[in-house]
Amino acid sequence: VDRRQRQMCIRDSAYRILDDPMAAEEVTQDTFLRLWEKADTFDPAKGRFIPWLLTVARRRAIDVFRQRRRHEPQTGLFFLDEQPQLWEQLPDDVDGGDRDLRHGLRSALRQLPPEQRAVIELAYFYGMTHSDIAAYLHEPLGTIKTRLRLGMEKLRQAWLQEPPTPAGTDSEA
Repeated sequence: VDRRQRQMCIRDSAYRILDDPMAAEEVTQDTFLRLWEKADTFDPAKGRFIPWLLTVARRRAIDVFRQRRRHEPQTGLFFLDEQPQLWEQLPDDVDGGDRDLRHGLRSALRQLPPEQRAVIELAYFYGMTHSDIAAYLHEPLGTIKTRLRLGMEKLRQAWLQEPPTPAGTDSEA
């Protein structure tokens, strides 16, 4: 994968979080600057480069998002299962098997109960804090944290190729 494809992936990821092309470009530049300054923090034993780089970009975009907007998300939220083309745009040949990884993640997300999936989407794709999610969904903070924890455990199980527990067997808060 060449530098231009990586740059496009990072910019697209940041744009989905920020909904602002200039801010997405800024996050892209910040990501590559951080990569240059802190390249030694990448550990190939922990994972592949592209997902690590996209994680750095996503975290930076969320930081920018939180700095700019400390209020409820805009109306017209999309959820991953409604518009999958918005989050699965990595080139098929990135690091070889990422298409299978994306498919696995999509499949694991679809298997989550809707309440857990919504909380994960708001936290990871909209950059909302647990308190923001609780206020937005009009649910207790403890309920939000439980849903997030249960959903992340199920995603982790699916990611590690362990059979996930069937939906409905955990006490879904």
